[in-house]
Amino acid sequence: MIIELKSSVSEARAQELAQQAKAFCIHYDGRWTLITSSSLKALDPSFESETERFTVLADDIQLASRVWKKETRTITLPNGIALGGSTGNTILIGGPCSVESEEQIEQSAQLMVELGVSTLRAGAYKPRTSPYTFQGMGLDGLKLLAKMREKYGLNVITEVRDATHIEEIIEHSDIIQIGAKSMYDHGILKRCGKTQKPVLLKRGFGTTLQEFVQCAEFILSGGNPNVILCERGLRTFETKTRFTLDLCGAAWMKEYTNLPIILDPSHAIGYAYGVPDLARACCAMGVDGLLIEVHPNPKVAKSDASQQLNHDEFRALAGSLKAVAQAVGKRIA
Repeated sequence: MIIELKSSVSEARAQELAQQAKAFCIHYDGRWTLITSSSLKALDPSFESETERFTVLADDIQLASRVWKKETRTITLPNGIALGGSTGNTILIGGPCSVESEEQIEQSAQLMVELGVSTLRAGAYKPRTSPYTFQGMGLDGLKLLAKMREKYGLNVITEVRDATHIEEIIEHSDIIQIGAKSMYDHGILKRCGKTQKPVLLKRGFGTTLQEFVQCAEFILSGGNPNVILCERGLRTFETKTRFTLDLCGAAWMKEYTNLPIILDPSHAIGYAYGVPDLARACCAMGVDGLLIEVHPNPKVAKSDASQQLNHDEFRALAGSLKAVAQAVGKRIA
């Protein structure tokens, strides 16, 4: 249940009521709001005089539910680009899997500026499947990303691997990415709930939609309303592609959640040859963004070499996406 208190209720009183109801207490849309278990189906009579509105939810997808808020949330990024809501934007996020050198990440940043892409992606801490592969440049990589942001006016998105470096990620990035392998890390989720920076939460490759959105609820219930859902593919019986991109799941999220949705075709198929077609299919769904991996020279990439586009391939893809977006009433931002 979500209990929206009257605007006259003070913070101290809201905290008292939250303790009484064993509820989370957040400040949202100018009023204090309590979130309790969805098992509660009736408002305690002692709360009525101080309650503006209450909403009973069928399950613990609550703050993300369209039953509570019908409109998709609008999230404005530091350089003024907004997604979600009625913006009509499909933001294009591009860049390499990992920061590997200053020359490499600067070439990537220059490509984004050339194409009018607003957001640069790259990992500094890499949650790799094997301990013997490149694990990222760490803080040095983050500092290079921050340097590109200052030099080129780009938003920077980078992944947090675990809770030990979450403060570094918050300091040096504009959008915090929680990867599929870290989706269940409650230390990360709860800390991200205490910042107001946008958080892009990726779906685990063996996770149901219910589990996925409930992980977003950890961030939302901590007081951060700026959560973006990212579908990046599920592990199925298929072996010819890396994963299977769940476009049915994306359609469900569009219908039942109020969070912006970004799709990641690069991680889904795992091979560069299929990324452009899959990206155009994603764009045709009218989603709020696309996350594409692109490297100056994928053949020498230190991670995920097979799925990264080269610069010419990304230029061609970016051009073709504009027409697809326009056909479904959106625009590439």
